[in-house]
Amino acid sequence: ATQGKQNSHKMSALLFLSKSSAIRAALLIQRWYRQYVARLEIRRRCTWNIFQSIEYAGQQDQIKLYSFFGFLMDHFTPASSERNLISHIFRENEICRDVEWERYFCYKSIDVPDSYTGPHLTFPMTFCGVSKLVEAFKHKQQLHARYVLQILGETWRLLRILPNISHLSSCHTKEITICGDLHGQLEDLLLIFYKNGLPSTEKPYVFNGDFVDRGKNSLEILLILFGFLLVYPNDVHLNRGNHEDHIVNLRYGFTKEVLGKYRVHGKKILKLLQKIFSWLPLATVIDHKVLIAHGGISDTTDLNVIARVDRHKVRTTFHFQFVVQTTNRRNGDAGLPRRSLHNLHTSHQLAGFDQSYGERKKPDSDSDPECEEGTETYEHEWEPMVDLLWSDPMPQNGCIPNEVRGGGCYWGPDVTEEVLGRHNLQLLIRSHECKQDGYEFCHNRRVLTIFSASNYYEVGSNRGAYIRMGADLVPHFVQYQASRTCRELTLRQRARHSSHLFVGIISPSHWASATESVLKLGLPWRVLRPQLVSSTKNGMVDYQEWMKELSITEPKLEISDTSLLETMYKNHSNLETIFRIIDTDHSGLISYEEFRQTWKLLSSHLKTEISDDVIANLAQSIDFNKDGSIDINEFMEAFRLVDLSAHS
Repeated sequence: ATQGKQNSHKMSALLFLSKSSAIRAALLIQRWYRQYVARLEIRRRCTWNIFQSIEYAGQQDQIKLYSFFGFLMDHFTPASSERNLISHIFRENEICRDVEWERYFCYKSIDVPDSYTGPHLTFPMTFCGVSKLVEAFKHKQQLHARYVLQILGETWRLLRILPNISHLSSCHTKEITICGDLHGQLEDLLLIFYKNGLPSTEKPYVFNGDFVDRGKNSLEILLILFGFLLVYPNDVHLNRGNHEDHIVNLRYGFTKEVLGKYRVHGKKILKLLQKIFSWLPLATVIDHKVLIAHGGISDTTDLNVIARVDRHKVRTTFHFQFVVQTTNRRNGDAGLPRRSLHNLHTSHQLAGFDQSYGERKKPDSDSDPECEEGTETYEHEWEPMVDLLWSDPMPQNGCIPNEVRGGGCYWGPDVTEEVLGRHNLQLLIRSHECKQDGYEFCHNRRVLTIFSASNYYEVGSNRGAYIRMGADLVPHFVQYQASRTCRELTLRQRARHSSHLFVGIISPSHWASATESVLKLGLPWRVLRPQLVSSTKNGMVDYQEWMKELSITEPKLEISDTSLLETMYKNHSNLETIFRIIDTDHSGLISYEEFRQTWKLLSSHLKTEISDDVIANLAQSIDFNKDGSIDINEFMEAFRLVDLSAHS
């Protein structure tokens, strides 16, 4: 009996020790797992901040680029050919009268050949016609230019009669669907239609801007949305975003996309789209309680003022920002606080606001059309447009300039309460910012961000979402993630700037260390390696192949002073944007004279002397095929990063 008791105690002790070990092991596993999840979350947040910083840096660069051109304009006389070269950035030489617009964009002279296999459309547009268009784009078919111009022309005529703020009412029998940024990602729009159904009288939609840029199918998205707008003008509502702007499109891909898809009629399509973008409504209000705008508000937002703005005169919000900067610079008021800009009255001759069609003089008039009397405009009337399209919420109270984006403002919860209270609104729905879950509340759930482009930064970076809202005005969210992404990381462009890395086959960790030691960007290179290195060998990085992909070459031009070249190639996107600005007719070619004028401008800005003979020789050197003009490939090839060590 005693022996049995001893054995029982031993068994109990062993069981206790076993349970204790199991608990200890479980606690260790739990602690390890929590640490692992924490590390993943830290990595996710760091990566997210990196991607967002890169995105906003591009917008800052865009504004700096146009400030640079503004500086150039300030330092040349109105009669200067150099000034004329870049003046089209800030104002359009528009066809003045509606009748002439109709004639210019007439599609009737464009024949559809028998060999065309895409969809054939009839007008007025029908639901069947738009459905065929959706199916065609789903199968990678391209719509003929005749039909593109026809859709755009009909859309322009419709938009011109719409108010600045669309008003719609909810009901118990149908929900309103609200979508955020799409950015040319057709897969997301098709997925929304698959999950939620196509727009109709029973299924109204609000699309909250930024339909274009970054993705590869911006034009297809526009044509689909415009098609449904024509069929259901009372049930499909399109708000303007900050990317519905031809200046922004020069940098972020939409201009290049249209010209690549429609080489013959692309310029007409882009011209008409500029008009259409300027006529898009600025906001939507549901049941007088829910405001939907792309960016947000400021402490001066007044819907009554917004309702009276001549929105079509503001072709690009960069014009306004340039005007403000120019006015401050000329008045010596560079340090003015943002809200004091309301007191600035800037002459229309400074930049970019169209005159009324009937008042424009003929192009062959000796006088400058911009100097007509009675057309003075007050830019502060359009500052609310900049706020609506560019602003972001912040957790702190107040309203400050949005220096991260370079335009609009940051507004706090106190501003939200004041503006919504003043207009008897209960909720602001906005887009403009990528959110990991596709949506996010802030300001005591009175501001809601909705973002519909999934995989925006990279595959798996974020979900897309849309809102369903019924008569109770309570938002219900549907999240999704498209199977493919159209985004290509801009980090690859930054990696091109490295020309000092050694050649060999090394481990990913050594590759990451070497890349960081040269670029000094503080990025998680091992995480980003799959996006930057297209192939590996047995888990190792082949530097030689990687360097070939990045096309790092020695400069072919022997120029003693390389400061101009280095400045031009500081940013690849800026260089491409400059090319498209100089290429005024979107022909894809720069003449020798345009090239000479551009270098004169740059040398003046950089205070560097350069003779006409040197410029002429340089232009001939860049014109590799000797056809008398410079195309984009020759331009980019010539202005590669100069290896300073080669000239030391």
